Amino acid sequence: MTVLKRLLWMVLTLCALAGGPVFAADTPPATAADQALRQQSQPLNNAPVWREVRSGEQHYTTVQGVETGVLIQSGGQTWRALRNGPVMLYGGVAFCAMLVLLAVFFKLRGPIRLSEAKTGRMIQRFNTMERMSHWAMAISFCVLMVSGLVMLFGKHVLLPVFGYSLFATVALVCKNIHNFVGPVFILSVLLFIVLFVKDNVWQAIDALWIRKAGGLLTGEHVPSHRFNFGEKTWFWLGVVFLSLTVGASGLVLNFPNFEQGRAVMQIANIVHLIGGLIVMTLSLAHIYIGSIGMEGALDGMKTGYVDETWAKEHHELWYDAAKKAQPAETSAGGMPAAARV
Repeated sequence: MTVLKRLLWMVLTLCALAGGPVFAADTPPATAADQALRQQSQPLNNAPVWREVRSGEQHYTTVQGVETGVLIQSGGQTWRALRNGPVMLYGGVAFCAMLVLLAVFFKLRGPIRLSEAKTGRMIQRFNTMERMSHWAMAISFCVLMVSGLVMLFGKHVLLPVFGYSLFATVALVCKNIHNFVGPVFILSVLLFIVLFVKDNVWQAIDALWIRKAGGLLTGEHVPSHRFNFGEKTWFWLGVVFLSLTVGASGLVLNFPNFEQGRAVMQIANIVHLIGGLIVMTLSLAHIYIGSIGMEGALDGMKTGYVDETWAKEHHELWYDAAKKAQPAETSAGGMPAAARV
């Protein structure tokens, strides 16, 4: 009997410590005073208070401003998990995959060479204003790309190499450069769109370019106007849509003093990251073709003039129209008189 009594006493004691489920029907509900006493005795295990804090409801604060009464916004954890998870993973993989793809393409295909010798006769492709707008956009874009990549991936790539002190300095410099160069990029994009939109509309010959993939793989000649379908796609997708989307979301992040809440800032950040990663990845192909990927492509943006052979082989319809509108006046050295310094 003694052993039985001890077992019964232990069961009753455990039930009482656990909240008394055996006597729940006879136990009155806890009063506010009881709850306050329990909160004082168990301050770190106060589930009701933390549920209320994380509810996102507005409470009282002496600080004025949007969402100042919200102590904890649970959406921040979702944003962080999305930014540091799939956005970084898939964005980084896509960016690196494009680098590898272009390297393999260059190794197998090499630069796109002219099929005929240069004539030495030059024709104007871009005027000074067009080149200035392009270089302003290109330089600011490259600055934003490098600084953005450092801020996004630097913790995983540069921090182990630089150490905390140096990386903190580099990241801070990149952040300030990114914030100040961003508006310059937006203005250059808007000017670029105004200057080039008239030459990037759909034309019937673009269907032929699509069918033959521009002759990039076969080397087949595909005539086009001033810009072919590939360049038009980059204009509308990369410059107009993606660049303006990234720019607009960047302004939301750059100027948080217009009372946009934390949820708006988090959405703008994700849009900024995804749009930025896509446009940076696609820009690698554009930069490749405009530099080492195609013979003579960079001349147009360096001097404004291209050789007639290049013009005929890559933009034959534009060349024919340009020759009729402005026949090139060549100097003894083959450069147009207008291009001489």
